[in-house]
Amino acid sequence: FMNNSWKIFIDLGLLSTALITATFLRARIRFFQRFLIPNALTAGFILMIAYNLLRAPLNLETVRLDNLAYHLLNLSFISMALRKPREKGLRKNGGALPLALGVLTHYSIQAAAGLVLSLLLAATIAPQIFPGFGLLLPLGFSSGPGQALSIGKTWEAFGGRFAGAGSVGLTFGAIGFLWASFGGVALINVGIKKGWITSPHMENILRRDRPGLLPADKKGGIGARLTTDSAAIDSMSYHVAYVLFTYLLTWLALTGLSALLGMAGQIGKDLAASFWGIGFIFCSLVGRLVRAVVSGTGIGYTLDDATFTRFTGFSIDLMITSALGAISFLVVREFWIPILIMSTVGGLIALFLVPWMGSRTFHDHAFGRTLVIYGVATGTLASGLALLRVVDPELKTPIAEDYMRAAGIVFPMAIPLILIIPFPAYAFIRQEPMWLWLAGAGCLFYVILCTVGFLVLRRRDVKSGYWARPIAVDNQVTSEDDVRVQRG
Repeated sequence: FMNNSWKIFIDLGLLSTALITATFLRARIRFFQRFLIPNALTAGFILMIAYNLLRAPLNLETVRLDNLAYHLLNLSFISMALRKPREKGLRKNGGALPLALGVLTHYSIQAAAGLVLSLLLAATIAPQIFPGFGLLLPLGFSSGPGQALSIGKTWEAFGGRFAGAGSVGLTFGAIGFLWASFGGVALINVGIKKGWITSPHMENILRRDRPGLLPADKKGGIGARLTTDSAAIDSMSYHVAYVLFTYLLTWLALTGLSALLGMAGQIGKDLAASFWGIGFIFCSLVGRLVRAVVSGTGIGYTLDDATFTRFTGFSIDLMITSALGAISFLVVREFWIPILIMSTVGGLIALFLVPWMGSRTFHDHAFGRTLVIYGVATGTLASGLALLRVVDPELKTPIAEDYMRAAGIVFPMAIPLILIIPFPAYAFIRQEPMWLWLAGAGCLFYVILCTVGFLVLRRRDVKSGYWARPIAVDNQVTSEDDVRVQRG
């Protein structure tokens, strides 16, 4: 017997079991060590199998894992935002704008490729696919299974050929996670082998950190600093209280904003729903505001950055595991050929174009920034953060914070692109080809816009090749991490 109060703890218990199992596997099995597979990714696949096999006997629901992943992502951004702001000197290279360009570029290219492939496949080997089938590719890859499922379910209401659209979207999301996990790890290993990144942490991985557990005779660094008298309140409780208080303020802000937008009709309601989908941006903004107020009152010293970093790591590990575990084994037999073709094309585009473009636009932490974009372009932000933590386990670089600012840039720019996604469906339902032409024109416009942006922001001091190296400093100092390596 299990009442509702136990459900969340059953989920958390299974999450923890998967993480412990994954940690043991990495410590004992060389395959996981060699390919630097983060424990959270392994745990996610373990959980995915468990939830699909034990769903009936244990009354498990993957929707609960979806909800957990959503909230944990938001909490991780709050804990990062509550840390002390970085010195402005670390932002001199303007990492947020190139990140925004990278994310928008790959979303646009995936949308264009998906639309073209839909038309080609519908005219040849897959006449059964529904209009807009290929536009579930960018939704599943770049937005994640949740949003792809949501849009697909909306299309299913049209009936007829749109039946199964939700399952197709979820399947694209699941395959995207596989590309993010295995493609990202392969990219990291190639980066190490080719010397694309050199940092103290990567040297540690090569020497002794592959098992994932420190040896008994090796002490780790200081994980957190106590800032309270435990007789009054535990330091961890104090910091977690700030995180949850900030989350409450974010909920109030989004609720009020949604009410205002709802007055504008259906368009406003759709926009409000999108805001909830990118709640982590608002979490970060409110978190920065709370940090500024606390610092302004003179008690900012009671907030310890290391403690917030520990909470961020905790949230991200659970978030990644729950996001992967939420994927169901949905067999879309009728559409498996077009799904396989489109997901392969989408994955290969990301695997080859993201590093090529990233090495030509980023001036600092190029490889870490590239990993984040690759993770976002194939899975979700959770995937990008998982890959980033392999090369930046403490999230000490400004990459994660820059991505938050980049997301704030991308979202308003991507609103028109998001709005044209239903156009192919409108063309079929209303028998008006004009909607299909508008969708194609919109995708083409964004591809051209991003190409122009790349030409403006691209570096001129790099050699040609898959991964471009700076000409003047090739094999020398190429990033802040390299500076620390040489000084050490």
